[in-house]
Amino acid sequence: MPLELVTIPCLSDNYAYLVHDAASGETALIDAPEAGPIAAALSARGWTLSHVLLTHHHWDHVDGLTALLADHPAKVIGAAADAHRLPPLNTAVSEGDTIMIGRETARVIDVSGHTLGHIAFHFPDSKLAFTADSLMALGCGRLFEGTPAQMFDSLSKLAALPADTLICSGHEYTLSNGKFALTIDPDNTALISRMDRVQKARDAGQPTVPSVLADELSTNPFLRGHDPAIQARVGMTGAAPAAVFAEIRKRKDSF
Repeated sequence: MPLELVTIPCLSDNYAYLVHDAASGETALIDAPEAGPIAAALSARGWTLSHVLLTHHHWDHVDGLTALLADHPAKVIGAAADAHRLPPLNTAVSEGDTIMIGRETARVIDVSGHTLGHIAFHFPDSKLAFTADSLMALGCGRLFEGTPAQMFDSLSKLAALPADTLICSGHEYTLSNGKFALTIDPDNTALISRMDRVQKARDAGQPTVPSVLADELSTNPFLRGHDPAIQARVGMTGAAPAAVFAEIRKRKDSF
């Protein structure tokens, strides 16, 4: 059986996630923006926290960890490359390493760009990828530390996952990301339709994440630098997709 997924709104626009293996009872948390909503989600389901998987060091992904662990001790896993600025880790991992949650193996992917040492966790059997602030719904994270080339490489890794993978990203930025996407790809009927669904979801107070990778591939401009229509739109017909990505990211920074 696949892992059970719970999406937990935190802070003003963050998300944490729980995955639960019913057979073993193991439950993993991905990122810890604040303790209260996560503890409430565990209590409501009667689950015992066994693992915490950290994607990167930014405060809005780790600040709830100390308070949470006080009542919910668990094994903390994070990037070896980021260990010097993460909370204390029980296990430090790098790209290609694997971890077990219950009976399922997750693969660690280096997705540096937003930060150096940012990692994602891919659970292939459950078709889940926890991407935090790398690949996001209709967008990607701002490049605080990495280069456009690094982020393009990271997004390319994620884009190569199976198209039915659920992309579990770290923030409720979809509506604003989509408004920008329409300036780059205004004639994309799939994007126009998706934005209608996103607006309705937000009007109803519903999350717009996780998203399906297939939808990102067809509507997220940061994954579409190869598209001739987008290349023409940004005045870069025939340019390398990585260069087109860099231009789109630059435009988003000032949007």
